[in-house]
Amino acid sequence: MSNLINIKGGRDGLRMRFDDTAEWSSLLTHLGHQLTQNRAFFNGARLTLDMGERAVSEAQLAELLSLMQQHGVSTTALNANDRGARSAARAIGITARPVPTPREVQTTSNPSGADGDALLLVRTVRSGQLLRHSGHITLVGDVNPGGEVIAGGSIVVWGRLRGLVHAGALGNEEALVCALELRPTQIRIANQLATTPPMSGPHVPEIARIEGDQIIVTPWEAYKK
Repeated sequence: MSNLINIKGGRDGLRMRFDDTAEWSSLLTHLGHQLTQNRAFFNGARLTLDMGERAVSEAQLAELLSLMQQHGVSTTALNANDRGARSAARAIGITARPVPTPREVQTTSNPSGADGDALLLVRTVRSGQLLRHSGHITLVGDVNPGGEVIAGGSIVVWGRLRGLVHAGALGNEEALVCALELRPTQIRIANQLATTPPMSGPHVPEIARIEGDQIIVTPWEAYKK
């Protein structure tokens, strides 16, 4: 997101890391801008806050949580090496713990064993379920109607994509959506929106991307040439 605030995805969900040295007012201003600009990605998200070495008071945490709640974001835990920050979090009912060691961070944020910005899952996203990740998502399985996949990067579905999908949700217009059967009820890439009506004939792997100011869908065979 920026040098002041970074977000990563992992096995336990999304983790937001705050710069240790920036002024608190600057962090809040920048966070408010990011939450507003990327509302589609953050709405309904549950985050772990990583404060590093920063000392944070109970009043500052309350101010931060209020801002996040205004944008539909909730906090599940706080990581901080400062004891005062952890005490402030516990005082307002948030689970607090020291910042994980580098080895623990790698294990938590890299469940697929590959690129830390990519998530590999073998599952079906069923109606009413939401899969959200800050980087790329590769899903071996189907996305059923009523299911939703949101990614900061590209989305690859090794199966049938028939739900709602939003790639590049943090503003990445170069993100792609690929599926063996691409029949989403709605598809978004960055700020562009399109619907894909049912099509007759044999299903072939397809790829969706932004070209000009619209989303286009082409067969994978044609795209890779």
